[in-house]
Order: sequence, then structure tokens, then C-alpha cells
Amino acid sequence: MSAVIPIAKDSGCADLPVLRERGQREVFCGLTGIIWLHRKIQDAFFLVVGSRTCAHLIQSAAGVMIFAEPRFATAIIDERDLAGIADANEELDRVVRRLLERRPDIRMLFLVGSCPSEVIKLDLSRAAERLTREFLPQVRVLNYSGSGIETTFTQGEDACLAALAPQLPAAGANDPASLLVVGCLPDVVEDQFARLLGAMGLPRLAFFPPRSSQAMPVVGPNTRFLLAQPFLNDTARALELRGARRIAAPFPFGVEGTTAWLKAAADTFGISADAFGQATLAARERATKALQRHRERLQGKHIFFFPDSQLEIPLARFLSRELGMQLDEVGTPYLHREHLRQELDWLPPGTQLSEGQDVEKQLDRCRALAPDLVVCGLGLANPLEAEGIATKWAIELVFSPVHGYEQAADLAELFVRPLLRREKLTREAVCS
Repeated sequence: MSAVIPIAKDSGCADLPVLRERGQREVFCGLTGIIWLHRKIQDAFFLVVGSRTCAHLIQSAAGVMIFAEPRFATAIIDERDLAGIADANEELDRVVRRLLERRPDIRMLFLVGSCPSEVIKLDLSRAAERLTREFLPQVRVLNYSGSGIETTFTQGEDACLAALAPQLPAAGANDPASLLVVGCLPDVVEDQFARLLGAMGLPRLAFFPPRSSQAMPVVGPNTRFLLAQPFLNDTARALELRGARRIAAPFPFGVEGTTAWLKAAADTFGISADAFGQATLAARERATKALQRHRERLQGKHIFFFPDSQLEIPLARFLSRELGMQLDEVGTPYLHREHLRQELDWLPPGTQLSEGQDVEKQLDRCRALAPDLVVCGLGLANPLEAEGIATKWAIELVFSPVHGYEQAADLAELFVRPLLRREKLTREAVCS
């Protein structure tokens, strides 16, 4: 068996100054997180308390046909509520009762706040407590905010899991140590990680959120947790308040990130280097080979990240170190230095980091640099494409399975496709 190849470390960007901007932003609100959360917790339901705009956003993002029965909906604040004719709390209780009568399969209900002023005035935490008293033990009702005033795109998941963390069963001080992988992952990726960690001989393993609200993992002082997503700041804090401790690690994007992420867990639980290498060798070699053809296409290309999903820094590290791309600017909505310490250490020295957004100033910098590829939200993609700049939708990087060894080449291909599309359009324009 081959020895585990040590991961080289650079001086990186951990201590570099960050360009902090506060101005007009271009970003989705946290309601969008419902699209992957409702697929993960399969007996939960997400009821957005909001406007028709909220309903249209969720329906459009999900792409669900009107005759399907998804596990989300919107309780719309309409003219009667705005005029004060109806009592909003009574109306909400009526909607919830009707929903639970129609959908007896629901075991957990999330009331999700949005940004209309009439919703902000509602105390959804009290409503959740009131409805929980009414419907326990069949249904537990929780609440969190997905308002664009309070959350950006991926922070809806953070808010949801942070609301759920205090409800997890408590583990005792004498219970054996266990590992908790935190963050929504597609089932196929979760299964892959479970196999790899199990093959190493890891004793106790659970995922949060689970696939069923009836299978919540226990958490306590002997729980160690690995973040699978870089935007779970409030969730990490909530778990630490329960006594769990975070394992410091980069994030599992690409071969290098996945290896270091798994190695951090192995080291924490005393797994030998030999056992770790044997469990991961085949997957590492497959992924490394699969990445090679994409490296030939991306090597030397310049990329610019607008702030959107908080995945920007780990993705930039992957593209730079494993695929040879040049980082013009790496913007992120919020930079959590503690959680991203290892990622920052691995960025090329001198990388331009930016936190927050003043979209007009950032667009000016982007145009001046003329990168080969821009990662941005949907609102900026079409205008930039019209200017001849290839773009990658940031939202696709969240909706697609991109974590782990088996998805490393798929992740790289997501950045190759827009370059191929731009080359084809250029050729067609020249021919015409």
C-alpha cells in the first residue's frame, strides 16, 4: 500500500488584510436554503410566513410542478392581514392546523420568517412554542428567519440547524466519543463519507441534519464535530453550547481538501496513518486521475469570485492548488477566520480577499481585470455574459453534489463548462 502523501502548506493569506466593503449587495435571501433542506429531512415541512414574492422565489428555485406535493409552502400575508381585519396569529394557527390535517406524514414543522414588515412584527418563536404544545408528540414546531435582511443565500441552512441544535438529545458525560458531520449533504455524498470513515474504524458516527426528524443524533461533551459547509457559524456555536467540540479542518472539496478533512477526524480519534491510507487510497487515486483532464483545460485561467454562497474561499483554494487557476479576487459575504484558518493558509500569497460587497465598485474591478471566468449570482451573470465574460452561477455549486473524492472531477467540470460555452459562442460569432 502507498504511504499517505503529506499535504504541503504555504504561508497563505491567513494574516493578509481583507478589503471590507459595505454597500449595495446582489444576493439571494436565506429562504433559498429550503430547497435543499426539505429534501434532506424527509419528514419535515417548511412553512414560509411571507408574501407572494416569497412564494414565487421558492417555487421558481425548486422547479416543482404545481401538482406535486413538496414539503414546503408559503402562508401568504394578504390584504386582510395588512388592513388589520384578521388576527395574524389566529390566521397562522388556522393554516398550520389545516396543513397538519392534510399532511399527517409531517413530524417536524419549521415556521420560516421573511422580510415583509408585517412578518417581522409577528413573534414566530412564541407561535412555534404555542403550536408545539398543541401538536406534541406527533409534531414539533420550530422557527427560524430566512429574511434577506438578516441572512444571505446559504445562511438559511445555518439558521435552520442552529434552531434545531438545542432540540438534539443529550449525551452523557460517560458516553463514548462520537463524530458528528455537520451540514446538509446529498445522500450519495453522505453515504460515501460514511463508508470511508467506517473503513478507517471510526467508532461512532452521525450526520446532522439527519434524514428523519425521528433519528436526531445525540450531542454532549464527548461529541466532536466536523463542519462539511463553511457557512455554519451559528450552528457551530449552538453545538459548542451543548458541549461538543469542533475539529479544525479545511473543507472536503477536491482531493486535497477531502484528504485533510478526513485526516483531521482520523487524528482526533487515534486512527493510525496505515488504516487511514488503506481506507482512502483507492478513492484518492481515482479522483486525482479524474482531475487531470480538467487541469489541462483550467491551468493558468483567471477567475474572479463575487460574494454569494460563502463557499468561495474553499473553492478558490481547490481551483488554485489542484487545477492551477489564477485568483484575481476572492469575495465572500462573511469571512469567519477561525473556521477558514486552514483554507486561508492554503491560498496563494498575495491573493486579493474581499468581505461584504459594494457591487458597483466590485464590477468595476472585475471589468478592469477581465478574468476568464466569473463566479457570481444570477442577477449579475446575464449582464456579464452580454459583455462577453464567461460566468458560473454560484447557486449551482450549492445545489450540485460537489463534496468528497468521487465528486472532485464533477466539481471541476462545473468550471470547465462555461469556458467551453464561451469558446463556442466566440467561434460562432467569428464564423457569422
